[in-house]
Amino acid sequence: MSDSNPPIDPFEQDSSEPRAEESAVAVAERPLVEVENLEVTFDGQTVLKDIDCQIERGQTVAVIGESGCGKTVFMKTIVALVQPTVGRVKFDGQDLSGLSPAELAVVRRRFGFVFQHAALFDSMNIFDNVAFPIRQNEEGVDEAEINDRVRQHIGEVGLPEEVIYKRPAELSGGMQKRVGLARALVLRPELVVYDEPTTGLDPIMSDVINELILNTRRMYPVTSIVVTHDMHTARKVADRVMMFYPRRRLEPDQSQVLFDAPPSQLEHAEDRRVRQFVRGEAGDRIREMSQGMG
Repeated sequence: MSDSNPPIDPFEQDSSEPRAEESAVAVAERPLVEVENLEVTFDGQTVLKDIDCQIERGQTVAVIGESGCGKTVFMKTIVALVQPTVGRVKFDGQDLSGLSPAELAVVRRRFGFVFQHAALFDSMNIFDNVAFPIRQNEEGVDEAEINDRVRQHIGEVGLPEEVIYKRPAELSGGMQKRVGLARALVLRPELVVYDEPTTGLDPIMSDVINELILNTRRMYPVTSIVVTHDMHTARKVADRVMMFYPRRRLEPDQSQVLFDAPPSQLEHAEDRRVRQFVRGEAGDRIREMSQGMG
């Protein structure tokens, strides 16, 4: 991907300061993310409806579900890349839909994004890719500090130091994803969102990424949302799993969230659709497809 046309530019503006009128205890006890009566509609088609949830600080939530269920839209709405049609998303007590573009840019500095295909800038070497968020957001940081921070984060994701001189095209897919993780973490974000972090990787490299997600949680006080189809990833990295179901295949009064519990309960979920998804069984989908339900 070229740096002239990045898919999203989340690296903007200055950092935000805690609101002085709130005590540290009150902030610590408040959920980092609060989703209230969320509905998202595109061109008359409702993708998400009646979603209510909270994500606690330090929690890792895996969001699973088949294609078209709204899990990626849910993730993008949480970080204000998609605006709710109805309801609201609050981050650290702030209603994101009520912020100006400048205020939203400040809040986004507290997010880290790990894109499905890494989204590295092809015209930059690895050092400049990882340094990019620092240079965009932190005025007055000298090159010596940038050098130290880039090398630190490259090492933390298990890459040899010499990769910093290479271009993204010279690295394997797994190495590119690790660079993407280093770039996401270089500003020490409070919330990291992972979009299909193991897609396209072999089982061993997928588990390397899983271990890095776990190691990130051990090293930093970070909250994580992991959108994935990979059940091994969901079981290994998550404290909590949410499973979404396509709105178009539900009755009007049915909840779109079929499951919201620790991963240890997946195999014994009451809803058979959850068990079938987890086990990779076609189950009712054959009947639904024959009836033209998608």
